[in-house]
Formats: sequence, structure tokens, C-alpha cells
Amino acid sequence: MSDLAGQRAFVTGGGRGIGENVARELAAAGMEIAVSGRTAEQVESVAEATGGRALVGDVTRREDVERWFAELGPVDLLVANAGTGNRGGPPWEIAVDEWWRTFEVNVLGVHLCCSAAIPGMLERGSGRIVIVGSGSAYLPGQTETAYTSSKAAICRYGETLANVLRDRIPVFVISPGMVRTAMTADFPDDAAWTPPECAPRLVLALASGEFDALAGRYLHAEHDPPESLRGRIDEVVADDLNAIRLRR
Repeated sequence: MSDLAGQRAFVTGGGRGIGENVARELAAAGMEIAVSGRTAEQVESVAEATGGRALVGDVTRREDVERWFAELGPVDLLVANAGTGNRGGPPWEIAVDEWWRTFEVNVLGVHLCCSAAIPGMLERGSGRIVIVGSGSAYLPGQTETAYTSSKAAICRYGETLANVLRDRIPVFVISPGMVRTAMTADFPDDAAWTPPECAPRLVLALASGEFDALAGRYLHAEHDPPESLRGRIDEVVADDLNAIRLRR
């Protein structure tokens, strides 16, 4: 793994849950950390614990995103983790603004952060982006329309963005698996829970550059751990695996 010490990582939605775990893992590897979120107390706590910077604001507000990147300067790794979901009740009974808010956070928020990070990365000729997706993007039997559709959209966004930036800036989409967080607090205890350390370890491995050949691929933190993924790189590329496809 390449030396990440001194490189700057920005984790959106880094004040709790998966984002906090990722920030702590990257900080332990020597990266300079910045975390963003809407709750000042949460991001300030994580920033203090990681020796990093707290950025308070909303990923769906262009002015907030532009302010963050103006304050941060160059970013070597963007982890677009901020996400939300609305569950409960038939979709036609959910308020339209609430339903659309899921898309604003999960899709627009990612796009705004990527659009703010990419010009500087291209100028320096280096950088990586990790977008946090979800297995809900492709798993059958789902019933929550906003969350699943927004995550499917961001999977395609990440793959397409990787095509645009090919051989310049690697872009990855990962699923952290089903991790116990505030968003999953009402899930049953016997659900197929993913160990919380899986996603941070995968993000750290992607940050190293070892897996740049898999840019644009969808990687699952539990099913594609770095130790097994190393031996599958050529297979994934040759057979067009780890991607959402319509097969007739």
C-alpha cells in the first residue's frame, strides 16, 4: 500500500456512522482528515478525534460545498458518503418534498462535491473519489422507491464519471453493506449485518492506488475485501464484472 501520510481526505457525512468510521481509519493511516455534516457537534467531535477539520453545512447547498473546498484547498481523496433515506408507508403517501429530498442528498450532493473536487485534482494530475452506494441499487424485492432509485442513479453516475475521467482520476462506487447506524436502527436484529470495519478498510485500500484498474466498478465492502480483490482484478476487468448491466 502506498504511503498516504500527509495526503488530505474529505469525508462527507463524516460526523457519525459509516463516515465517522472511514474518517478514523484514514486518519490512522496518516491522512489529514476533514469531515462535513449538518450537525456541528458531531463533525467537531470526529474532527477532534482525528486531528482534522470540521466543516458544517449541507451537501445539497452549492454555497456550502463551494465554501468547504475553498477552505480545504487541494483534496487527494473525496469520500462522498453523505446519504439519507425515507422509509415507511407507500411511496404515493410520502410528501413529494420528502421523497425528492432523498435524491437531493444521495445524488445532487454527490455531484456537487465531485464537481468541486475534480478541477483541482485534474490540475494536480492526481486524486481519487469513492462514492458510497448501496446494494439497494440492484437487489430484488425492494419496496422503498426513493432510496433504491437514488442509489441506482449514483451507481450509474459513478461508473459514467469514471469513464469520463479514465486514466486521470479513478472513481469507485462501494457498498458498505448493512452496517448498524442511525439509519438502520429499526432493522431487525437478525438482519445480515456487515462488520463495521469492512467499509473503512476497503476505502483505505482504494485510496492507496492499488486498485485503480477497477475504477468505475461497484465494490462491496464485505464481498470484495482487499485481500481477495487483489487476485480478481484482471478477471473483473476482462469479464465486465461488478457493474450493473441488463443481460438479455
